[in-house]
Amino acid sequence: MTKKQKAKIIIERLNQHYPTEIICYLNYTQDYELLFATILSAQCTDDRVNIVTKDLFKKYTTLQDYTQVPINELEQDIRSTGFYKNKAKSLQMAATMLLDVYNGILPSDIEELTKLPGVGRKTANVVRCHVFGLPSVVVDTHVKRITYKLGLTISTDPVKIEFELMKILPKKSWIAYNHQIIAHGRKICKAPTPRCDTCFFTDICAYYINSTKSKLK
Repeated sequence: MTKKQKAKIIIERLNQHYPTEIICYLNYTQDYELLFATILSAQCTDDRVNIVTKDLFKKYTTLQDYTQVPINELEQDIRSTGFYKNKAKSLQMAATMLLDVYNGILPSDIEELTKLPGVGRKTANVVRCHVFGLPSVVVDTHVKRITYKLGLTISTDPVKIEFELMKILPKKSWIAYNHQIIAHGRKICKAPTPRCDTCFFTDICAYYINSTKSKLK
């Protein structure tokens, strides 16, 4: 079975078990707020980010607010998300760049987005997906882990996985794949103890097949 053939089966089963509508787990009202929330989500849960941004987005209502606040104050505002010094610096520098270079308007081009401080391809693709509705492959922790387990990739590098998935997944499924895999990761393929006994991928999952073979030896 080729990776494209396996991907087709995976998509069909994901569509049977999980909604195809796009769900954003990070709360925001303004476009740049999703960018900032995604920056904060690095090494942090979406639930924690939403708790922090509930107050953060009320306190800072414009990009100018982020550029004018003392950096140590901003650090304390986002402290519980972890790596708060680097994240505060990224938020402030990104706000400055958005104002100075992009006239306060979030760009949709991935190359432009990744020029912003603290923005990698994952963050850029989240923005492209939710703000602009552009087909994008978002490789977060769940997608990286489960895509590897299913055997659609042998890489552990998020960027390499992104480009691999772009080749084997139909473009129309790019956005849904991320959200469905997240749902699958939260419900069944949990880390570090996946519930393989309830999974509907065991017949084609490389991780399950290999672990079963190991137990039989």
